[in-house]
Amino acid sequence: MSEGSYLDGARNAALAFGDSLLGMGRQRLRLGVTGLSRSGKTVFTTALIQNLIEGAKLPVLKAASEGRITRVRLVPQPDPEIPRFPYEAHRASLNGPERRWPESTRRISELRVEIDYERASGWFKGPATLTLDIVDYPGEWLLDLALIGQDYKSWSRQAVGDARKAHRRAAAAAWLADLPARDPSGAPDEMAAEAASDLFKAYLARLRADPEAVAVTPPGRFLMPGDLEGSPALTFAPLDLGADTEPQAGTLAGLMAERFEAYKRVVVAPFFRDHFARLDRQIVLVDVLAALDAGAPALADLETALGQALAAFQVGRNSWLSSLFAPRIERVLFAATKADHVHHTSHDRLAAVMGHLVARAASRAQGAGARVESMALSAVRATREVRIKQGRDELPAIAGVPEAGETIDDEVFDGLSEAAIFPGELPERPEAVFDPAAKWQIRAPRFRPPLVAADAGGRLRPPPQIRLDRALEFLIGDRLA
Repeated sequence: MSEGSYLDGARNAALAFGDSLLGMGRQRLRLGVTGLSRSGKTVFTTALIQNLIEGAKLPVLKAASEGRITRVRLVPQPDPEIPRFPYEAHRASLNGPERRWPESTRRISELRVEIDYERASGWFKGPATLTLDIVDYPGEWLLDLALIGQDYKSWSRQAVGDARKAHRRAAAAAWLADLPARDPSGAPDEMAAEAASDLFKAYLARLRADPEAVAVTPPGRFLMPGDLEGSPALTFAPLDLGADTEPQAGTLAGLMAERFEAYKRVVVAPFFRDHFARLDRQIVLVDVLAALDAGAPALADLETALGQALAAFQVGRNSWLSSLFAPRIERVLFAATKADHVHHTSHDRLAAVMGHLVARAASRAQGAGARVESMALSAVRATREVRIKQGRDELPAIAGVPEAGETIDDEVFDGLSEAAIFPGELPERPEAVFDPAAKWQIRAPRFRPPLVAADAGGRLRPPPQIRLDRALEFLIGDRLA
């Protein structure tokens, strides 16, 4: 182990021990919330906080259904260097007169919630407080953690191979066309490095812009550079390296390899050290329906990305000692979002597809003592269920107000009128989604947030949800027992 690794390990232990000391006298839990492309991460975090603070009915969260939660409040967050999650702005966006989905966050943010509750049983029965730190971060940053165990050569060959797959070739066309002109053994030309990097970043941007994209190729910070834009650590790209080609100093490949290592050192390692390694629980949100629409190749990409994500987690059951010096992620929830885009008769099938995608990686995590679950949910339910006639048959359908400009077949929606839609059905067997001859298309547009009527006191209650309470029970329920 390198000296740097020892120092990082010691620093992580010091941070964890400091967190524990600050939390003595009350329970403390750090929950990581992330999501892959367009999975509804910001909406989930906003809805989670709103439902807790405003005392919504959460029947599956035992502490809530048993009436043991006495008060939930926002308090100043503990980390002054991390931006605060803009809960109030997002809540206003969802519940305001225009009813808009909040803008996606493209950086890490945090919010601290204190939950006063009554213990259900045990030696210390009585009032208690759980301090819940919610750490919200982009899914691209999670996928970046897979780079820690790779060198430039292995990453480069994987990235080039992925770009040449049939379902990615069009998005990568300009970069792939330029690739033969970049001689790995050529001079370490700065202009050549910038040109290759720009073309590679444009390819990643096209992947992310695809409406059916659910996972992209790291480095994730290429798409959200922040104050690192233009820096050498963000100015590199894969090269077409042969099996026997090793990046050498003084060559273009050597320059790219140096910058790849700098990216891991400057971007990935600090995120892992300062934030990720301190999490206790984690939820990963995934738009599985978009992957189903895109077909078997996109699902295979998603399965790989989720496996790499789970491999990056430091999972396992915490002992008293490990919780002080090296906390592990004890519970990981993989949630297929937008369950409101299908009828409830397909919810179990959607959850089964989610579970199938993470099955192999989950078994390894469970072997380490962690709990891993999959479910289908919708943090904000934008539709209701109806039945529509098709000939002599009645079909299970959903109804909601599609966003202006959304289309199905030849119909263009105006953003004002409600529409009833038969979204289709998911396969009974989850493994069937990988059949290249099958097409499991879900016909559902993007819906506007629901209109929530004020109560007798003029207050707006949280929007309806699907299984948000079940997710909360899995993630924090044991700490409210």
